[in-house]
Amino acid sequence: MRLSQIAVADSSSKSSARERLEAFLDGRRKAGPPEDVGAFEQQMHALFMAAEAEAMGRELSKFDLDAPEILVDGVPHRRVLRCRQTYQAASGKVMVERSLYSTRKDGERAVSPMEVRAGIIEGYWTPLAAKQAIWAVGHLVPRECAEMFEVMGGMKPSRSALDVLPKDVSERWEVCRPQFEAMLRMEETVPKEAAVVAVSLDGVLVPMKDGDRQAKRRRAGAEERPERGPSGYQEVGCGTVTLYDRSGKPLRTVRVARMPESKKPTLKKALGQELAAIRRQRPDLKLVKVADAARDNWDFLSHQLPKGHEVIDFYHATAHLQAALEAAYGEASQKAREQGAKLRDVLLEDPGGVDRVIRALVHLRDRHRRRKKIATELVFFRRNRHRMHYAEMAAGGLPIGSGITEAACKTLVTQRLKRSGMRWRHDGGQAILTIRAWTQSGRFDRAWALFAETYKQEAALPGNIIPMPKRVVVSV
Repeated sequence: MRLSQIAVADSSSKSSARERLEAFLDGRRKAGPPEDVGAFEQQMHALFMAAEAEAMGRELSKFDLDAPEILVDGVPHRRVLRCRQTYQAASGKVMVERSLYSTRKDGERAVSPMEVRAGIIEGYWTPLAAKQAIWAVGHLVPRECAEMFEVMGGMKPSRSALDVLPKDVSERWEVCRPQFEAMLRMEETVPKEAAVVAVSLDGVLVPMKDGDRQAKRRRAGAEERPERGPSGYQEVGCGTVTLYDRSGKPLRTVRVARMPESKKPTLKKALGQELAAIRRQRPDLKLVKVADAARDNWDFLSHQLPKGHEVIDFYHATAHLQAALEAAYGEASQKAREQGAKLRDVLLEDPGGVDRVIRALVHLRDRHRRRKKIATELVFFRRNRHRMHYAEMAAGGLPIGSGITEAACKTLVTQRLKRSGMRWRHDGGQAILTIRAWTQSGRFDRAWALFAETYKQEAALPGNIIPMPKRVVVSV
């Protein structure tokens, strides 16, 4: 048996974990330096964890109620069983004897007053252990998490337990997600130095287990057209709401990501609510809406959000410009690079830069009538001309790029959901995205505190029951 997996010892035990720790420390007081510092530190850590687990088990047992009948949230429950149960604490596994109660109604699960009063997560994890496990799984796959905890000492959850926990947590979070997110926003204050708030959204393709790969291939074949995008991949929506100071320095960003959903309604609603909460505190902030040229993005940014500055991501625009130049002068040609650098500066620094770029593309289109790519990119610049006032916006300290959102796509989604061999279902992927969004938005501790409270219920003895010493109860 591992030292960190000590069952709760009886107070009369001759060799409790605490006593073993004290004996170890007493023996070291007059001893010389250890021969192997690493082995000594590992042994001492294991003893401390075992003593902590033992103490945790005793404290958990204090939440138990042992009587013929109790009230859970005011509803009478009768005792049906008393037995021992193992729980995962941050220091290791602990075993606690507790009672189970039931209303005796068909289909209703028995309730442990110890679990609901202590806030045990999913009937197994102590709140701190669950918090540590959730944070770890948000960053590493369950196998790596299990290995990490094994190396660190303390709790040693199984890979399967680590795999199931975030899914259970996410399912419960989603039930009350709007209320939880509203509470998180209420606790936040807009920094006084903030001058600008920017909203942006984008998407990143992720491999899905239910991505309908074969059906996609059959449809493409039947319509005699090539497939668009990799088979079995769907788009995760990713959005940000960022506060900037007057110099254009980002101060704080809320990141949101949602698993594939047609038209991204949940993502868009969340971004709108984040913006509304900020503007209620600071209606004076300048609003900037930035994205690539996807029409669905601008249907949301232009028509569902308040009026503000609209801008096509500068680097997205320059990519379209470079595509036109390469169509005219040749891919990766020196002429295309030189003209690209020149026109990028014009687009960025000249107040009339977009008009000059359009005139240059008209000239190229007229010279190269057969090269349709030039005409296509010309249409792009003409359609988005009103969102390309880069010199004016940059001079006003307003953001002209969606780099923060593109970075969120990489760090929030790609780095965790697109590792080798991975494929996701909606619920499992959303669990990871939710955890990572908490972390990257600076909300992890507060979100977890709100969530953990949902596992607590009121459990008490009826008014006519008095607990007696040695856990004996009698009716008065």
